[in-house]
Amino acid sequence: MMFSSARRRSVIPGFGLTLGFSLLYLTFIFLIPVGSLLLYTSLMSWEEFWRAISHPQVVASYKLSFSAAFIGAAINLVFGALVAWVLVRYSFPGKWLVDGLIDLPFALPTAVAGIALVTLYASTGWVGQYFHAFGIRIAYTQIGVVLALTYIGLPFVVRTVQPVLEDLEAELEEASASLGAGRLTTVRRVILPALLPALLTGFALAFARAIGEYGSVVFISGNLPYKTEITPLLIVAKAEQYDYNGAAAIGTVMLLAAFVMLLVINFLQWWSSRRFAH
Repeated sequence: MMFSSARRRSVIPGFGLTLGFSLLYLTFIFLIPVGSLLLYTSLMSWEEFWRAISHPQVVASYKLSFSAAFIGAAINLVFGALVAWVLVRYSFPGKWLVDGLIDLPFALPTAVAGIALVTLYASTGWVGQYFHAFGIRIAYTQIGVVLALTYIGLPFVVRTVQPVLEDLEAELEEASASLGAGRLTTVRRVILPALLPALLTGFALAFARAIGEYGSVVFISGNLPYKTEITPLLIVAKAEQYDYNGAAAIGTVMLLAAFVMLLVINFLQWWSSRRFAH
């Protein structure tokens, strides 16, 4: 009787069935593609693998992809938190429109976003012409790459921090102020500890998304080898040249690097949640 009662209280339509469908879905969507990439790479000799991933052009693309992704995610960490704060704590005309625009990078095809950025920030563009007057070029430079990666990463930070802010009671800030704490102290001792895990999660998602971004960057970067060529573009170029070994080797490096970064940031989340929970 106890066994049948436990079965009746199990997850509907059944733990075994839902788990089976979940594992099947993950197998076809994630495990098989990733496993195939790793298997294809493992068939290469170490000399072939090292030669493919250590070419100076490839190394230059690593530096640009990771540094631009980090800078873009760091910018979004600050301004994404600010945007989320404004959307949660203040009411103003057109708030619904601003809130909807945050999700525009999700809905807009990345190629369209890249063309729009070039139109705006080229030397003859609506915005770029004013920078060009001071000798500052945005399109077809590394600045343009950072701009594109910042654009596509903003929603990840805002949508991660926003629900945490909504659950954060304003009374905690009022209590801190009533006890004599200044605004900076309230932010540092009350608000930041509650937001830090969400901020790190948003940073991780924006960083991981930016590492693999292709469509919005390929138009505004100019794709100059050793200067503005990102690693995803190099992978596509090698695949188009039927250099599948080179494409697989570089793709494996990017996969492992992204996995390591996510592990590091998840560890920071765990550490911050334990530290500020006491």
